[in-house]
Amino acid sequence: MSGKHSQLTYRDAGVDIEAGDALVERIKPMAKRTMRPEVLGGIGGFGALFEVSKRYKNPVMVSGTDGVGTKLKLAFRMKKHDTVGIDLVAMSVNDILVSGAEPAFFLDYFACGKLDVGVAADVIKGVANGCEQAGCALIGGETAEMPGMYDPNEYDLAGFAVGLVDKDKIIDGSTIVKGDVVVGLASSGPHSNGFTLIRKVIAVSGADLFEPFEGDRNLGESLLEPTRIYVKPVLATMKEVDVKGLAHITGGGLTENVPRVLPENVAAKLDASKWTMPWVFRWLRKQGNIDDAEMYRTFNCGIGMVMVVSKADVAAAVASLAANGVEAFEIGEIVARNPEDPKTVIV
Repeated sequence: MSGKHSQLTYRDAGVDIEAGDALVERIKPMAKRTMRPEVLGGIGGFGALFEVSKRYKNPVMVSGTDGVGTKLKLAFRMKKHDTVGIDLVAMSVNDILVSGAEPAFFLDYFACGKLDVGVAADVIKGVANGCEQAGCALIGGETAEMPGMYDPNEYDLAGFAVGLVDKDKIIDGSTIVKGDVVVGLASSGPHSNGFTLIRKVIAVSGADLFEPFEGDRNLGESLLEPTRIYVKPVLATMKEVDVKGLAHITGGGLTENVPRVLPENVAAKLDASKWTMPWVFRWLRKQGNIDDAEMYRTFNCGIGMVMVVSKADVAAAVASLAANGVEAFEIGEIVARNPEDPKTVIV
């Protein structure tokens, strides 16, 4: 059936260009705070320009991309949107940091069914906050309003980080040998991993996200604690000691991520008594009746990044990390490994 109808606009179809323009204006001052001298031009162009600093002799680009996962579901339920942007930045910048790279710039992708400028601005405020913590420039991004693709009250996030490292300073774990020491850097909580299991624990236990949990915070606020950004403390420590290997403890927990940085002939033997598992993980273990093996291969369990150094450098590494705001512990050692043995053992 055909016939005349009133003139349609993009807004009639569900996309509000004016709202998008208003969001860009809200974002500009946030992004401006993250700028670095290497950034050429400002927000709003079709592409972002970044000049490689002359202080790199033989620069290598290191890139990473990630999202926030189903932690967003908790943010929706709590109606708290100002910290998930920090998570977004953290997941990518911590990943490229393990190669020894300094994050240079970051881009974000925000997708929603209906653009709420206030909510989106809160999210981007968190992204800018994370970029400031990491010392990288929020150089651009994309806001996509897609009616029918997402629930009107929900959104999704993706982030993209690029960093630089001199070729002869790349950290790849190749110099790790038997006798080296594993240093664990304290996490701020579950970070952005394991939230599908966390949400299952909440469901089966009947826990109330708004019930008091830690001090003056409720359960939901504790779980939404943003991912710790390790960039500045680790880069500072790299100037003090020879960091042989780094592992970002994300999906797969300690069991799956530590092996990624180890040569084939060695393994990491970790001693769980060397650090205290934070209360939130003990609560999850109890409420979900989760065994230790599952905990260690799902969550960071209090250790958000692992650093491998020689025994002679342990004290200096721990002191440097502490001086730069991150509590660290000697949590294990590097031992010889037979081909059939696992690359990480937790005792």
